[in-house]
Amino acid sequence: MTIAALIVAAGRGSRAGTPIPKQWQPLAGRRVIDWTLAAFRATPEIDRILVVLHPDDLDLLPATPEHEVTPGGETRAQSVRNGLEYLAATGSGVSHVLIHDVARCCVRPAHISDVVTQLLAANTAGIAPALAVTDALWIGAEGQVTGTRDRTGLFRAQTPQAFDFEAILAAHRAHPGDAADDVEVARAAGLDVGIIEGDESNLKITHPPDFARAEKILRTDMDIRIGSGFDVHRFGAGDHVMLCGVAVPHERGLQGHSDADVGMHALTDAIYGGLAMGDIGRHFPPSDPQWKGAASHIFLRHAVALAMEHGFRINNMDVTLVCERPKITPHAAAMQAALADITGVAMGRISVKATTSERLGFTGREEGIAAQAAVTLVKSCA
Repeated sequence: MTIAALIVAAGRGSRAGTPIPKQWQPLAGRRVIDWTLAAFRATPEIDRILVVLHPDDLDLLPATPEHEVTPGGETRAQSVRNGLEYLAATGSGVSHVLIHDVARCCVRPAHISDVVTQLLAANTAGIAPALAVTDALWIGAEGQVTGTRDRTGLFRAQTPQAFDFEAILAAHRAHPGDAADDVEVARAAGLDVGIIEGDESNLKITHPPDFARAEKILRTDMDIRIGSGFDVHRFGAGDHVMLCGVAVPHERGLQGHSDADVGMHALTDAIYGGLAMGDIGRHFPPSDPQWKGAASHIFLRHAVALAMEHGFRINNMDVTLVCERPKITPHAAAMQAALADITGVAMGRISVKATTSERLGFTGREEGIAAQAAVTLVKSCA
């Protein structure tokens, strides 16, 4: 079973009153689209993320190992169909899909997980979150109330709306025009769609005042953790050292129970520390012979997966290597790339740098290498 998230981000958002489409608008230190992506990345049930962009915007969000990108169409329904066809054509065996509007950037990972759970347990082809209408409803014209409407049985629709993949793909293929959302498309095809409780904070940015409301939610409704790690390995026999996933030529190697990647060990411990879940030794005891000579990316991937399992995303990582030699700067970019590949964190959020100890101490005497690392973990509160 593969669960995909399809994020619709091809609109122009003219009602938002911004000089650029609202998905690219800065909000609480990031772009709107970045907040939306972060929520789905932090949801462990999501196996694959596809973003549908306007053809003019493809360079604003390049594809990464964390998400894929495909062009949208002239209408929302066409954009969703483009995304569904892309998922079908790539042969990934998608079984279920969550379709979400990028402008709902305050969606919580816990709410996304609940939508998935309800879909898998339901006897319907689709599940959609909604909030019951509680306000009185008026009909108006030219600034005057011209009538009223009964609010009984009325709901405010939200996303993500979740469906059996083959069912919603067939529904979109058969749908002749645009639609307000995917529930409309599903019902036009005769599919049953269940309603689950929505989330009041899952607002959709539509008009200028919505940005302030969204920023208040995003700035106050997060669990932010900072973790630090420190590690040391002594030099021994060898012709290279492993540092942050890169084999750096050197006349000596580093000694350790695993591959002695001191930078990756410090980073792994920083993630465990931010989670308040111990260190590498707790999760991979050195007394266990199976970890003898193990590649350190095993430990780092475990720490990243653990963070995701607990609803956290890694906002940024910073590693400092302390040594006289080898020189780190020529290899720093390769180390960033290696860490990005292992963790799924964008290179622009990974720092690898070095310093010497001014010939003082064991690093100054070139007896070994030390490393310290810091990470920031962020989770939207449930």
